[in-house]
Amino acid sequence: MGKSIRIVSKGVVVEGRLNDSKTASEIEKLIPLVGRARTWGDEIYFPIPLDREIENGKETVEKGDIGYWPPGRALCLFFGPTPISAPGEIRPAGPVSVVGEMSGDLSALKNVKDGDEVKVEFAD
Repeated sequence: MGKSIRIVSKGVVVEGRLNDSKTASEIEKLIPLVGRARTWGDEIYFPIPLDREIENGKETVEKGDIGYWPPGRALCLFFGPTPISAPGEIRPAGPVSVVGEMSGDLSALKNVKDGDEVKVEFAD
């Protein structure tokens, strides 16, 4: 696996790890990242300065997955169902490249609201 990261927003801190994908490697070069949260169900996303094609695109993801969504050039944090999820699944707005995963208690991410600042930094 790749580098350990920390996601911080309004007192919420979640640990994560990037994977070894090419997209994750490109994101790693951009850290620290700061953006304004957008929420969509139990997903937080925000634009990042990366323009990449989809890499091993996934139409559904797992709780805790970190994704990159090419149409929005956005980093996505999945911690539960989105408005278009069927029961028992987590479905992004469109296929994403999974670039890592978050660990620990993700329920605190529900406290992050639209417009809140979100930071991604190295945990090491």
